[in-house]
Amino acid sequence: MAKFFLAIGMILSLFQIPTYTLTDTGSSVKFKIKNLGVTVTGSLKGLKGKSVFDASNPSASSIESSVEVSTLNTGIDLRDDHLKEQEYFDVKNHPQIRFVSKKIVSSGRSGGYSVTGLLTIKSTTREVTIPFTASPEGTGYRLKGEFKLNRRDYKIGGSSFTLSDNLTVVLDVFASKA
Repeated sequence: MAKFFLAIGMILSLFQIPTYTLTDTGSSVKFKIKNLGVTVTGSLKGLKGKSVFDASNPSASSIESSVEVSTLNTGIDLRDDHLKEQEYFDVKNHPQIRFVSKKIVSSGRSGGYSVTGLLTIKSTTREVTIPFTASPEGTGYRLKGEFKLNRRDYKIGGSSFTLSDNLTVVLDVFASKA
């Protein structure tokens, strides 16, 4: 009987979906937003996370990730310090931005997918959908996507009228075999 369960375990392990580690090295999390009519770009570092990903069975896949808000960089230290204050990202009380997927589906294009999940910024969690591509690279995948957010949905920037409500997030993430 023990041999039977061992054989079942070995067979099931052949069908295990690969797990990947999202790495900060080789990845980028960028954003762009208009301030006083001028496009401001920035980035975040400290990407951590994991993904269970099967390109042929995306519904069995998942992604969990976070970035460190203290790494926010727009190229101007004074502005970066201001954005880390309570009215904006409140880094002291909310050091991370987190994303946890709920479902991943194929977009119908080769290598194209869409992930829907919960994005938490500060104390606000909202469902977002992010279209992305997944391309094999080495022993992992390169995940690229872009999506729009309304900063007011996450209580960022208060009632600032010089700052656009909408921003674009651009992701280029390397997921390496765990």
